[in-house]
Amino acid sequence: MNMNSHKLFAYGPLPIRILAGITFIAHGLPKFEDIAGTQGFFGSIGLPPELVLPIGLLEVIGGIALIIGVLTRIAAALLIIDMIGAIILVKLSKGFVGGYEFELLLIAISLSLLLTGPGRISIEWDVLKREIFLNGKTIIRNQKEALQKSVKL
Repeated sequence: MNMNSHKLFAYGPLPIRILAGITFIAHGLPKFEDIAGTQGFFGSIGLPPELVLPIGLLEVIGGIALIIGVLTRIAAALLIIDMIGAIILVKLSKGFVGGYEFELLLIAISLSLLLTGPGRISIEWDVLKREIFLNGKTIIRNQKEALQKSVKL
């Protein structure tokens, strides 16, 4: 990997983090606008109504974490679980188009952030000078080495 592609790899997660963060916040905030209505909806799909607050907070706080680049891998993992739940409980019966394609896209984006981390422009890199999820760099390095070995074969 040459120096330019390495730089792109380091900065690549930034636009993904920002747009995913905004999207999760935009979907989390309405849960607080009509808590009783959202609790009724949760009850109608078999979820305990008490989960409105934790799920809404996860989407809002997780979205903020993605935008600023702190606890990125942890937020991404939790948001993946959130979207899997949304697909299984609400969207799966509607099919792919017009159903769960959006949540699946958010899972793919979150999975990408889980694997790559926050990237170079983030609180973790710029303020803390390290990723909070320590094994992330090791995982990526090992994946790169395995890929390079397989390409040489």
